[in-house]
Amino acid sequence: METHQKFMQKAISLSRKNLKTLDGGPFGCVIVRDGKILSAEPNTVTRDCDPTAHAEINAIRSASKKIGKADLSGCIMYTSAEPCPMCLSAIYWSNISQVYYGNTKRDAEWAGFGDEFISEQLGKKIEEQDICFERIMASDAIKAFEEWVAAGPELKETIKDGSM
Repeated sequence: METHQKFMQKAISLSRKNLKTLDGGPFGCVIVRDGKILSAEPNTVTRDCDPTAHAEINAIRSASKKIGKADLSGCIMYTSAEPCPMCLSAIYWSNISQVYYGNTKRDAEWAGFGDEFISEQLGKKIEEQDICFERIMASDAIKAFEEWVAAGPELKETIKDGSM
């Protein structure tokens, strides 16, 4: 438990540091593998003018670059707040199987960082969401998927492993 507290303290420290730098909101994230920190990143939405630069996304990007592949299986994430829907999706895509968090979604809502509206939208069919989605050029777009399927498992493994 002491080790978990050490890594969580680092994530919390990054979140509090952002109150001084104003690089982004008060969020920090650490990714650990085999007891060693692969990445430790704050939220940099404001600094980078990037709405996707949440601490968890930044940490996933940094850890993936460090190990040279997108698969973070065997890694543990420590984040100062329960991940938003975007970050949660990235956690699943990166194969992180354990996440420790400090603040809850309710705490984030209280502090002005609510994201419940996104979860509500994601629960609706695409044609019922507030953003207008319209499918076009489907017969052209499917060609890339057809080529992917035809390429076979060797190419897919190369891309999945990040060795391409």
